[in-house]
Amino acid sequence: MAVPKRRMSKMKSRKRRTHFKAAVPTVVRCPQCDEAKMPHHACPSCGTYRGRQVIEPAEG
Repeated sequence: MAVPKRRMSKMKSRKRRTHFKAAVPTVVRCPQCDEAKMPHHACPSCGTYRGRQVIEPAEG
């Protein structure tokens, strides 16, 4: 079984992890209700996708 020979310093570990960050999700405007939504998904506020009603709109 592979075991590290030396302890990895905090700086070395943190430098390696600098690229592990959360990406900001892409958001587009719904053409029907002008609310923010994820691209290629049905709009959660009005329930339309590509101009068609596909789901019931969310209550709120």
